[in-house]
Amino acid sequence: MVGRGDAYEKYLETYEHWREQGWRVTAAEWRGQGGSGRLGIDAVTGHIDDFDIWLEDLASYWRGWAPQQQGKRVLAGHSMGGHLVLRAAAERLLDPVPDALLLSAPMLDMTPEALPLRLRRPLAAFLSGRGDPRRPAWKWSEKPGEPPASRQALLTHDDQRYADEMWWRQQRPELVMGPGSWGWVTSALASVAALERPGALEAIDIPVHVIATSADPLVGPRAIRRAAKRLPKAELLEFGAESRHEILREWDPVRNRALKAIDAFLDRL
Repeated sequence: MVGRGDAYEKYLETYEHWREQGWRVTAAEWRGQGGSGRLGIDAVTGHIDDFDIWLEDLASYWRGWAPQQQGKRVLAGHSMGGHLVLRAAAERLLDPVPDALLLSAPMLDMTPEALPLRLRRPLAAFLSGRGDPRRPAWKWSEKPGEPPASRQALLTHDDQRYADEMWWRQQRPELVMGPGSWGWVTSALASVAALERPGALEAIDIPVHVIATSADPLVGPRAIRRAAKRLPKAELLEFGAESRHEILREWDPVRNRALKAIDAFLDRL
């Protein structure tokens, strides 16, 4: 399951790696992302009224897909996708229960982590209520539909892999997605708070492999470390400044190390 603003085409290289390891790979995008149109106030703003909508979508998709598969069933998610995968597991929405979870830079909190969640939630709700909650929560670019020049610095050091994403956006303009809405922000923080509840993560009694980076500018590294300690069967591989947010789209020294760790985890299943 891809992250906020992503499309499955970005991860074809990784899907092919897993296929070559003998896995059958199925990819899905979230409602309002990829080629399914936008729910925000304009053509590029990503919006959702409540993350529970996405949780219901994931649970429904899993119920239809998983029983048809043979062998081990592993559910993987990046960033917001990783958050929703973990929430679905914590809420016991996945039937049958996956044999394992793979989480890449899961959005278990958003920056700035220094500001307590109990303050960010009412602030976001206040700002959301000052207008249409479908409006963008942050500025994206001076040119509508064009990503800001600084965007790559948030995602990856690898110029070619970033250029690959831009190529797909040119080939399929419907994939272009910009900022999240204020409605998305308030729902995201509410969902983060749900995972912070005592016992929520402790109840996930299946193997979980997490890759993350302490230099992540988009999601909270401290929250990821806390979660890894709370999950009974978690493994955490944490990178430093050598990796940005999209670890599986990073330059080869980082990406190859991450894939090697994931392959070893999957082999142990």
